Amino acid sequence: MSKKEQLLKHLQAGKAFTAKQITASFGIANPARHVQVLREQGYCVYSNPTTLSNGTVATKYRIGTPSRRIIALAQANVGAQAFTRA
Repeated sequence: MSKKEQLLKHLQAGKAFTAKQITASFGIANPARHVQVLREQGYCVYSNPTTLSNGTVATKYRIGTPSRRIIALAQANVGAQAFTRA
């Protein structure tokens, strides 16, 4: 199983990761690029700002269900092909 597939499996299981956690857990050197690839493949990966225990702000990535607004925007801008997986 590739690193990207492992990340996807864990995200689909409901886990959320920061970029540092993705690098440490899966050995992915460029987490943002892997997240972008997942998005391009049709997965709805959200990036949410979160405050860590030491007070720093980081971005956590998670997979979620797209809101009606996101779906409407995608259909208006791209059309039905926005919802097909490559």
